[in-house]
Amino acid sequence: MFFFLYKDVANQWRWTLYAANNKKIADSGEGYWNKADAQHGIDLVKGTNYATPVHET
Repeated sequence: MFFFLYKDVANQWRWTLYAANNKKIADSGEGYWNKADAQHGIDLVKGTNYATPVHET
């Protein structure tokens, strides 16, 4: 399982969560102007599973 943090075509930050089989299982649902806001969304989904990696482009 891993998160993918990226900028969309509107230059906003988004994230997607992928399962171990590389299937998309969740996404941010909205774009964020600030990277920190997108990261905060990831942290909320992570909960206590801090080891889930975040890949970024």
